[in-house]
Amino acid sequence: MDEREARRLVESYADMILRISTNYLKSTCEAEDVCQTVFLKFMTSAPEFESPEHEKAWVIRTAINVCKNELKSAFFRRTTGIDDITELTAPENPDPGVMEEIMKLPANYRISIYLYYYEGYSAAEIADVLGKKESAVMAYLSRGRKKLKLAFAEE
Repeated sequence: MDEREARRLVESYADMILRISTNYLKSTCEAEDVCQTVFLKFMTSAPEFESPEHEKAWVIRTAINVCKNELKSAFFRRTTGIDDITELTAPENPDPGVMEEIMKLPANYRISIYLYYYEGYSAAEIADVLGKKESAVMAYLSRGRKKLKLAFAEE
């Protein structure tokens, strides 16, 4: 992989990977590590893609898998993230109040809502990326919306 290709990858996907991994891990520092890991995997494996959408789906799936591995690690379970100590923010969120409520949702609801509303994926595409059935993703979206509606109704 040449430097030009590496720059294209970083410019195209770094913000998205940071947002997804911050969404999963609730830690900006850990999200940065995930971003580096995803790019390293991309560069070392040099996968072949059928289209730009296939490449983007691979990046998202890899980011999610790396996040899940981080959550399983003993280090992650036994430490307190720097985000718990100081107020650091994730890359540009359109509405911090809404994103704050989204972050309170269970992981399946949170990532489904994020991919649907912030990244523009359809329920079928999300199901494919997450390895779930489309009906499960539709249920996550529906239940997540209900929880958000209740949260905002209480305010």
